[in-house]
Amino acid sequence: MSVTDRYLNAWEAFWSETSDEQGDAIWDSDPSLTAAPHLDLLAPHADRTLPVVDLGCGNGTQTRFLAGRFARAVGVDLSRAAVERARRADRRALAEYARLDLVDAAAVRALHERLGDSNVYLRAVIHQSDAQDRAPVARAVARLAGRRGRAFVVEPTRAAGDVLAGVAQGPDGPPAKLRRVLTHGLRPAAAPDGEVCALLRSAGLEILAEGHTELAMTAFHPDGRRILLPAQWFVAGRL
Repeated sequence: MSVTDRYLNAWEAFWSETSDEQGDAIWDSDPSLTAAPHLDLLAPHADRTLPVVDLGCGNGTQTRFLAGRFARAVGVDLSRAAVERARRADRRALAEYARLDLVDAAAVRALHERLGDSNVYLRAVIHQSDAQDRAPVARAVARLAGRRGRAFVVEPTRAAGDVLAGVAQGPDGPPAKLRRVLTHGLRPAAAPDGEVCALLRSAGLEILAEGHTELAMTAFHPDGRRILLPAQWFVAGRL
């Protein structure tokens, strides 16, 4: 099983047209606004001697941050163009990067065999996945975590879609960074509220902690406020 050609081509096109400049993608915020506070939530539950796998790593901004805080860091993404950008940006070779289709169970199993049980960082991937792929993505999280790893999963809620719709309907239309997302057929905040929690449990994971937060974007409202998307986070693992 693999993702649809439409989905794969959309991401390849998006990352091929994104520059190497950090922040060019709307979600590529500085780790101080993203991975750092997320790690604070994960840390009480995680064994940092295990590797960390950044699923949907994009250009690797968050992967590089995580690399200094775990024994080993691996960033994976569906898009080859994204992986190439991540490697270029990682001038100190802090992490490893590879292309991975999260719904390819055999490829996910092979990565787990190579790394062993790992901590998993999944930021805003399920909400963008096609409906039929969300359960396989959750199973990939569970497979990579194994018995000892812990997963931090954060996804926009449906309210995030309302925020983006409001921004898109401004007097000047969508900001350029949001327009690129929409032009490529990517669907922000597509997963129904409650689905992410149910998917993780169906994959065999226990919810160890959860809460609400906001995902900081690199684009801004017309009045200069940073766009913040309502989101829910989970720490999950096997007990």
